[in-house]
Amino acid sequence: MKTLLINIKELLQVRDASVLKVSGDAMAVLPSIKNAYLVIENDWIADFGSMNDLPKINADKIMDATGKIVLPSWCDSHTHLVYAGHREQEFVDRINGLSYEEIAHRGGGILNSAQLLNETSEDEIYDQSKVRLEEIMRLGTGAVEIKSGYGLTVDGELKMLRIINRLSQNYPITIKASFLGAHAFPLEYANNREGYIDLIINTMIPEITQNQLADFIDVFCEKGYFTVAETEQIMQAGIKFGLQPKIHVNQFNSIGGISAGIKHNALSVDHLEIMTTEDIEALKNTNTMPVSLPSCSYFLGIPYTPARKMITAGLPLALASDFNPGSTPSGNMNFVVATACIQMKMTPEEAINAATINGAYAMGISDTHGSITIGKKANLIITKPISSFYQLPYSFGSNLIDSVLIEGEIFE
Repeated sequence: MKTLLINIKELLQVRDASVLKVSGDAMAVLPSIKNAYLVIENDWIADFGSMNDLPKINADKIMDATGKIVLPSWCDSHTHLVYAGHREQEFVDRINGLSYEEIAHRGGGILNSAQLLNETSEDEIYDQSKVRLEEIMRLGTGAVEIKSGYGLTVDGELKMLRIINRLSQNYPITIKASFLGAHAFPLEYANNREGYIDLIINTMIPEITQNQLADFIDVFCEKGYFTVAETEQIMQAGIKFGLQPKIHVNQFNSIGGISAGIKHNALSVDHLEIMTTEDIEALKNTNTMPVSLPSCSYFLGIPYTPARKMITAGLPLALASDFNPGSTPSGNMNFVVATACIQMKMTPEEAINAATINGAYAMGISDTHGSITIGKKANLIITKPISSFYQLPYSFGSNLIDSVLIEGEIFE
């Protein structure tokens, strides 16, 4: 099956295959071709260029993109979209003055979601989660990482990871799975931290890896959750079983988690609302991708990742949604990109780079996703007719997507 897109107003994020991420000043550069064509063969990008150079192509399907912009689909490298029920009451509690930490101390937060998940059947959670997955696909996400972490029991964590695997089997979108058993300490282990860490290391990780249910190991490294030493212990255990670390750090405090992640070759360090000069220095010249979650800052009313400082220091940066029931009940990457521009003062070029090529890198898939490159997956956003790609973050409340192609096919 060969599909030809013609008269593309602007084809964004055109890259050589050797570019797997962009950093520092390079984040402000978004290569493009105006008045372009694009050839899709089955589920791969086969060719592209200027309409002035369009060769004779025997296409099975021709799509006219006059006035429309085409760019790679969003690569959302940090979500928790598999969960049960909702936490709307906590939303109201925060409006009435309670902090995220206070809600957690009252048995809300992650522990609330864990109770709901363990009380809900696997099929029901799958049915709830597939609705969320379909929603983000229609909003332009073409690759997504999904974490466990709302089970906090052997059965609950395995149940979540099986659901993630089932979604991956049933939908064309690329899905990466992270084991986040170290999301919080269950109530029954509140006074036995070593016991729960032992359960993670000696029971959960071996069983998960034996069943090939996860790609990454994750830990919530934060005051009141897992210490740096505990985080390192869990990362080391995951690495022994072939799970590369991706960790939650610096959401509320800087306690040394970033350096620990780098030390253990973490693919990404995520959240980063609180960043010291030492944290920024530590990330320089590493293979670890910093990941910002601006819609979490928006929803909780906490600081935003200091993107300008980080980019000026020469760092790369990725953007992700953090889609979850407590602190970010939205997987809309268009809003994430807009919020990064509006609140973090990222340019549209930087934000799009962060949500495509750098997001792909943060999942370990930038060899197949995240840019318009021959041989990469034909996962594309086709906008409605718009004046320029600056309109995507500018018109933050409007859905400017005309259609989304996942592996070369329009996702309805």
